[in-house]
Amino acid sequence: MKISYKKLWVLLIEKDITKPQLRKDLNLATGTMSKLNKGEDVALSVLLRICDYLNCDIGDICEAIRIDNK
Repeated sequence: MKISYKKLWVLLIEKDITKPQLRKDLNLATGTMSKLNKGEDVALSVLLRICDYLNCDIGDICEAIRIDNK
């Protein structure tokens, strides 16, 4: 399984929030933002902080994508 943060980026656009503004407002490390941009795993606590900031559910910012191993 792989994680996708596409929903997060769409939600930020809808709320007119830039990635740098999100990072600054939540005091996220640059490494964490890099992981989000690359679709890598980040701590659940970070995702919950983002949800609290955006007033949404975790399913509104990310989703698990199944990868077929053929």
